[in-house]
Amino acid sequence: MAVPRHNYDPRRVCINPFPHISLGKHRRTIGIYLAGGLFALANWTFLDAAILSAHAHSPIGEPERPPPVHVTFLDWLPGLCSLFGMLVINLIDKDRVQGHEDFGDSRAVWRARLFLFIGFALMAGGLAGSVTVLVLKYILHRYAEQYTYYGYANVSQNVALMLSAIVLWISQSVSTEYEYTLSI
Repeated sequence: MAVPRHNYDPRRVCINPFPHISLGKHRRTIGIYLAGGLFALANWTFLDAAILSAHAHSPIGEPERPPPVHVTFLDWLPGLCSLFGMLVINLIDKDRVQGHEDFGDSRAVWRARLFLFIGFALMAGGLAGSVTVLVLKYILHRYAEQYTYYGYANVSQNVALMLSAIVLWISQSVSTEYEYTLSI
């Protein structure tokens, strides 16, 4: 039987502790700006694919023929699901999810966790939908690389939206040095 390490804590989930990264007093601001950048990047990649789809041409040197596939409403649905999931997640009061009973309503924690689950389910459904659209609409039909980009942009949009929601959740949960806790 191995002897436990000197810094072993039985309440920990992971054996190896996460590294402590200190970003100083501006860590909350950095996280919020990083989440905003991820959000902008996510929507820009899909918007780029939608614009390219609307103005698609045949390759240079070939006869002009209509493109085999376009970005349709089906391509927009996974991104909309992820966007609504992100909104639901970030509209939830973090103190209610953590179980602070200062609100008076004992069912508020349960409802907040239910809405948090619904938000993450919407985001996971959006990611699964974008992968499904990529495979069924673009990869199985073996379109040229310029057309499969539409599907890859859809998946990258959903991944970046999920990362943006997680970074924003974590950065808003961090207290700042200007925040005061008053209790009566």
